[in-house]
Amino acid sequence: MSPDRLSATFSALADPTRRAILARLALGETSVKELAEPFEISLPAVTKHLKVLQRAGLITQGRHAQWRPCKLEAKPLQEASAWIEQYRQFWELRLDRLEEYLRELQSKEGGHE
Repeated sequence: MSPDRLSATFSALADPTRRAILARLALGETSVKELAEPFEISLPAVTKHLKVLQRAGLITQGRHAQWRPCKLEAKPLQEASAWIEQYRQFWELRLDRLEEYLRELQSKEGGHE
């Protein structure tokens, strides 16, 4: 994944409204009108959020007659998850070392009593 695409994904995910839209789309495709219902913002504002998600490749919008369903595209999320996974492994290794060090300290303290 290119850094620019990763930046676009994280930028799109930075907004709670867009994350809520993605959560809804994880349940299945739906219309813009249905996506807008739970939000206390205008339909044009929801449309702007959808455009950000589309530019990041996180959603696609189809066309079936008058219905324009939005659909979640998981690939950018998988790529972001893979990038984050590197750091999870890094921190797990660090925490394992810390746990080992604390055990050493505890065993030393236990030997002095």
